[in-house]
Amino acid sequence: MENWQQARRCPDRSLPPEIYVSLVNALYNDFRSLFVGAIAASGTALITAYKSGEALLYLCSLTIALVACARGLDVGRYQKRRARIVSIDEAAKWERRYVAGAAAHVMLLGMWCLVAFIKTSDPFVQIFSFALTLAYMIGISGRNFASNLLVLAQIVCAGVPMTAALLLVGGWYYAIFAFVLIPFFASLKFISDRLRRVLLDAVIAGRDVSLLAGRFDTALNNMPHGLCMVDVKGQVVVCNRRLRELLSLPESVTPRRLPVRALINESAAAGALASERAERLALGLENRLAGSADGEVLIDTEHQRMLAITVNPMAEGGAVLLFEDVTDRQIAEAKIHQLARFDTLTGLPNRAFLHDQTEAALAALKRRGPFATLFVDLDDFKQVNDTLGHTCGDALLCAVADRLRSVVRGSDMVARFGGDEFVVLQYPLGDLDESAALAEQIVDVLGRAFQINGHQIVVGASIGIAVAPRDGDSADLLLKNADMALYRVKLNGRGSWQFFEQGMDVKAHARRNLQLDLRNALAADAFLVHYQPLYNLRTKRIATCEALLRWPHPERGMVPPGEFIPIAEEMGLIVEIGRLVLRKACIECARWPNDVRVAVNLSAIQFRRDDMATTIREALQAANLAPDRLEIEITESAFLDDSEVTRLWLDQLQDLGVRISLDDFGTGYSSLSYLHSFPLNKVKIDRSFLQGLQASSRSLSLLYGVARLSAELDLAVTVEGVETREQLALIARERSITEVQGFYIGSAVPEEQIRSLLFSPLSQMDRVA
Repeated sequence: MENWQQARRCPDRSLPPEIYVSLVNALYNDFRSLFVGAIAASGTALITAYKSGEALLYLCSLTIALVACARGLDVGRYQKRRARIVSIDEAAKWERRYVAGAAAHVMLLGMWCLVAFIKTSDPFVQIFSFALTLAYMIGISGRNFASNLLVLAQIVCAGVPMTAALLLVGGWYYAIFAFVLIPFFASLKFISDRLRRVLLDAVIAGRDVSLLAGRFDTALNNMPHGLCMVDVKGQVVVCNRRLRELLSLPESVTPRRLPVRALINESAAAGALASERAERLALGLENRLAGSADGEVLIDTEHQRMLAITVNPMAEGGAVLLFEDVTDRQIAEAKIHQLARFDTLTGLPNRAFLHDQTEAALAALKRRGPFATLFVDLDDFKQVNDTLGHTCGDALLCAVADRLRSVVRGSDMVARFGGDEFVVLQYPLGDLDESAALAEQIVDVLGRAFQINGHQIVVGASIGIAVAPRDGDSADLLLKNADMALYRVKLNGRGSWQFFEQGMDVKAHARRNLQLDLRNALAADAFLVHYQPLYNLRTKRIATCEALLRWPHPERGMVPPGEFIPIAEEMGLIVEIGRLVLRKACIECARWPNDVRVAVNLSAIQFRRDDMATTIREALQAANLAPDRLEIEITESAFLDDSEVTRLWLDQLQDLGVRISLDDFGTGYSSLSYLHSFPLNKVKIDRSFLQGLQASSRSLSLLYGVARLSAELDLAVTVEGVETREQLALIARERSITEVQGFYIGSAVPEEQIRSLLFSPLSQMDRVA
């Protein structure tokens, strides 16, 4: 009873919804067998009624027919709503309707059998009705998989009247027959359940296989690569949509069971592959399927795509072929290769590629002979970048690269080494005259004006040349020696070329040592500041002392400033050294008499790279020194680089109250223009004006003239380089000259000595007298 209640109320929730709905659909699909069975049952009941003449049997026949018609109408209603029935609950409602109709039908059959046994004694009528009802019950097991409730309902509704019929007729044999029916009905239920479970398992397994196949097909057709599976005979058994796209296979072609070669031929026929490429691809795949070759096969299609095909054998035989479109990967690899070996700005080979090519040329020396490495450096490129900006600088580098390409041979190589440095690999080389001629041509072509973004630019070039194998047996050594030769060119004035010579490396080594010592000296505060007096001809006293940098080297002794100052400027150390000198000079000046100034030289590089106004203000504040006691000396080179920037700095210094002197006046071609163009307080006439002063009245007149011109512009005048008493006497005659400086007045001395001199006024007068 409990099973009956559960079966009556609840559908089988363990089934997937689509399976359960399909089972209910199956109940309503069997309309023909339902109609035929109903007609047969009604007709049979009519026969038994006619044979026995029993009125109730006529009623059974009519009722069976009416119930069959009602069920037919219900089937029709279901078919109209079938598409909308998708949920388990809705399908369960229709299942119960069907089971109710079937139960009513089989109950009528059972009642027909009961009436036949009770109302008649005709053996034919009894056996005919009993046999037909029993046959109907056995027949329902053919559709039992659709509904478990249907089987249970029909066994109960038919079995109870049939058993009652046998028991009511009486007799032991009928009773035995009745009790035998009970296990028969139970076994029928058991068989029906087992059969239903087998059928359901098959249906669910088929559904799972179908779902799995659908998912596999979806995954296969959404792969980014083309896939083809072949059997042991090399025939295609599986392929996806992407494969058809890559090979441009038409829809009319079915790849399944095609040999691999036939598949490739179909692609060639569709225009995706040229015939010779198709043959090469087919042969390559056949060799790999046969195990006689391995690795991927690369092929170009007629659609400008590159395909890579790999063959992966399967353990049970056959193989999986993977078709990958590697066009984008090939393009990316080509770009990476380009970036790794070529300069992005000029398109020239880069340093790494140059190194590789140089090493290759060295390896082929015996076969192809010597070659030359020309290290090309632009002379004034930094000024272009600083004044016109990096956009113009980049455009200039591209123009230089084009000119270099135009002068080299096809076998030569032009590379960008970095910044404004280029290297020409002249390969092969007949003799040194060829390198000299090429260097001359490069200097000439790069010395011509460039038209860049509306600007006319002239830079020029310097070249150092190293020849292999004479000057080196490695790429690094050749470049280093060419760079040494280039450095020699720069020292000699630029705009030329130079072969590497033995001994340059010794000088370069000494220079590197000096650079290292220079850095160490700065870090250890090993620099000294000496002071040279400037004697005022009117007050007869020392009015100013010039701060001069000295470097006492632990091994070389006192290194001349002319030797290490240019190196410090190249290394960029001059800014820090200049700050050191300025700070020490201000501190020392604060210890002197209040009417004595200190003069400090500033290089043009300091004006370009340092915030001079801030640096000087901080030095004055740290020493508690009045600004008018500091005198800044500059040379013409400060004006040549960028006169507007220099004017800005000088205006700021003048606003601070610092005095400004023009040092080495008269050595430049445009010196006179600076006297009225810039805020100056003093002019220091260069020692060159004193040459031949005593022997030539013309030299004396020139000196007086420059001094008077400066004085008329309200500038103090100092004459440098006074070395004799006679020179001093001639200079002192001119009242416009206010100060003199030189060895006769006094050489540069350490702090203690200058302090002693300043606080001994009698000794000052005695010295100059």
